[in-house]
Amino acid sequence: MKKIKVAQIGTSRYGHGSIIFDTLAKNPDIFEIVGYALPENERTKFPDHMERFENYREMSLDEILSDSSIEAVFVETEEIYLTKYAILAAKSGKHVHMEKPGGVSLEEFEELIAILKEKKTVFHTGYMYRYNPVISDIIKRARSGEIGEILSVEAHMSCYHPVECTEWLSGFEGGMMFYLGCHLVDLVLQIKGRPDRIVPVNRSSGRFEGVTSNDSSFALFEYPTGASFVKTSAAECGGFSRRQLVVSGTKGRFTVCPLEVTTDYPSQYTEYNECLSTDWGDTGVWKRSEIHDRYEAMLFSFAEMVRGEKENPYSYDYELELFKVITECCK
Repeated sequence: MKKIKVAQIGTSRYGHGSIIFDTLAKNPDIFEIVGYALPENERTKFPDHMERFENYREMSLDEILSDSSIEAVFVETEEIYLTKYAILAAKSGKHVHMEKPGGVSLEEFEELIAILKEKKTVFHTGYMYRYNPVISDIIKRARSGEIGEILSVEAHMSCYHPVECTEWLSGFEGGMMFYLGCHLVDLVLQIKGRPDRIVPVNRSSGRFEGVTSNDSSFALFEYPTGASFVKTSAAECGGFSRRQLVVSGTKGRFTVCPLEVTTDYPSQYTEYNECLSTDWGDTGVWKRSEIHDRYEAMLFSFAEMVRGEKENPYSYDYELELFKVITECCK
């Protein structure tokens, strides 16, 4: 199997850049890391992240972009810089993996998509739940009609963040909806499509004096069959263990809760319930997935796309529509 020559641009405090680089490094049979760049003073800002880069070549941004042997670039900078560097990588004809949700500007994201379409290169985003084996299987089964017409999708993803992270959320319109809610919006959009109307409710819990960021977020999605919603909070005790997805149809229900149970991070398993009945008292059957790595399946899938072994199931237009919906949810 041909190795893919890759480079990473940036890392961040609360993103997945460090673990993405670690995943690339521990799979040298698939990825050959040519080098990395830290373009926004990241060496100074994030000293705790630097150890993993030590045995690899630090490159300038221009060196990465002009090196024709580098096929793919992983853009993992801070959220405010994501589209800036993804656009540069796309213009250089590189395949792009980009941290979610894809920057803070709709206009820049639209420009990025236009360039990618012109270059016909792979565009891949860091929505790890797309590669959770249980969640991806449930989405396929729900869309196939196995539980009838889908009436609603309910999605929760919360944490209990300290004051530093809660303050950091103030840099984004929508706060937690931008930071973690984007994962949930992706799941709802995959199952139900674009809603007729979105009602965003982004608020500050007031948990920390003087901190007014939107650390408690909710968005209602109106469909002809009823309402679906996403809920995310940085102030929920035990929020990680209560992350869940509920997909209800006219013939049954799928429930995933918790979405992830960490074993040896990033390895984990998922617990889920299948209720394939309309019996009023049916409690369904609880099951547990095999242990899987949170990021490997995501990066392995990207590698298959770059090698031309499979099509990207998430089109340029879908990624753009998702970004637009997330933007509406952050109002």
